[in-house]
Amino acid sequence: PYLLPHFDSLRYGRFLMLQMPLIGQVLAPLNPLIQLYFTVPFASLATFFAIYLLIVNNFEWDRSVRFNAMQAVLLDIVLIFPGLLESVLKIRPTGGIGLQVYIQAYNAIFLFVLVAVAYAIGSNIIGSTARIPLVADAADAQTR
Repeated sequence: PYLLPHFDSLRYGRFLMLQMPLIGQVLAPLNPLIQLYFTVPFASLATFFAIYLLIVNNFEWDRSVRFNAMQAVLLDIVLIFPGLLESVLKIRPTGGIGLQVYIQAYNAIFLFVLVAVAYAIGSNIIGSTARIPLVADAADAQTR
């Protein structure tokens, strides 16, 4: 489930991946899945609903699996807000300090999601529960 917010955050990583090509190389093994995700129409929406309906709302799954799936869904929902803000304010800086702020904001969003996803996956591998800031409490409430 954590691939959903990771894939949706890739648009925010374009500047960072140009500055640090190593990040793109580390993510390269995921390229076939990324291409599939972005070329199949409505793949992101279908994936979102599949995770929510088939994992989060399925009480046959262990609570920790449902909690992690819900965190991934909520993290993906949080990613809607920067894009919405960008489109409402029609932000398209072409240079100067505005462009620098724009690039730093994109980098921060991408890094937050990348670190959150890595933290969650790593925590699950070692058997502990990851609590991602901004979404953990809401995910906890949804999976009781």
